[in-house]
Amino acid sequence: MGMRHLAAMALCVISAGAISGIAPVAAGELEDEIISYMDFATEAEGILLPQQLTKDVFHDIHFVDVRSDAAHAAGTIPGAAHIEWREVPGRLDELPLEGTVVLFCDTGVRSSQATFAARLMGRGNVLVLQSGYQGWLKDAAYKPGE
Repeated sequence: MGMRHLAAMALCVISAGAISGIAPVAAGELEDEIISYMDFATEAEGILLPQQLTKDVFHDIHFVDVRSDAAHAAGTIPGAAHIEWREVPGRLDELPLEGTVVLFCDTGVRSSQATFAARLMGRGNVLVLQSGYQGWLKDAAYKPGE
C-alpha cells in the first residue's frame, strides 16, 4: 500500500470523525504532514529494541505504559508512567519535552500507533519499544532488581 494511499485512508478516518462530533482537519494539510513524515523517516525511525536498554541508558529514559489499567496494574517496567494509547494525543503535555520518552504496550502494536501520533504532533523524542513489554521481559539488556 503506497504512502499516499495510507494518508488518504487516514484522512477518511479523521474526516469521518466530524460525523461523531470531532472537528475535521484540513485534508491537504494533514496529508502533507503525514507524507512528509513518512518520506523523511527511516525504516527504524522512532524504534528502540529491548536489547538496547542497557543499565547506562535505562535510568535516563521516561517510560510510558500505554496498555490498559488492568495490564499496567499486573506488571510494568519499573518507574513507567501510565497513559492509555488512545489518550496519548490528548495528554501530550504529560510527556517530557527533554530526554528520551519510550512508549510501550504488550507487543509494540498499539504503542507504535501512539508513538506515530506523538511524533506527527512534533515530539521527536518519543520512541516505541519494539516488541513491547513482552519483549522487554524476554530480551531487555537490563532489568532493575535482577
